[in-house]
Amino acid sequence: MACFKSYILAIFVALCFSSMDIGLAARNLLQITPPSAPNLPTLPNPTLPTLPPLPTLPQGNVPPLPTIPTLPQPTLPTTQPSLPKPTLPPLPSIPNMPTIPQATLPPLPANSLPNIPSIPTTIPSIPFFSPPATTTNP
Repeated sequence: MACFKSYILAIFVALCFSSMDIGLAARNLLQITPPSAPNLPTLPNPTLPTLPPLPTLPQGNVPPLPTIPTLPQPTLPTTQPSLPKPTLPPLPSIPNMPTIPQATLPPLPANSLPNIPSIPTTIPSIPFFSPPATTTNP
C-alpha cells in the first residue's frame, strides 16, 4: 500500500513540474537575444597531437585454393517407363430401399383462427375527485 502511495506522489510531482508556467519560463530563456546575454570569454582552441602512423604489417604468402575436380555427369533416362494399369473390383450395388407409406392429413377447418377483438383507439377519461374542504378559519 505504501508503494502505491509513493506512485501517486511521484505522478503528482510530475504533473506539478509540467505546468504551463515552467514551460513558458523555459521558452523565454530560449528566446533571449545575444546582446542581453552576458559576454562569454573566448577560450583558446587546444591543439591535439598528431597520431603516430600505423605500422605496416608483413604480407603473408597464402597458397592458392585447390581446384575443384570435375565429376562425370550421370545420364538421365529421357523416357518414362509405363506403369501397369490397375484393375479395380466392381462397386457393390445399392439395395432397393423400402418405400415409406405417405401419411394423409385431414383438411383444415375453414375458420381456424379465432376472432381477434379490436383495440380501442380512444383513451377513456379518468375521473378526478374534488379536493377536500379546508378546515382552517380565516
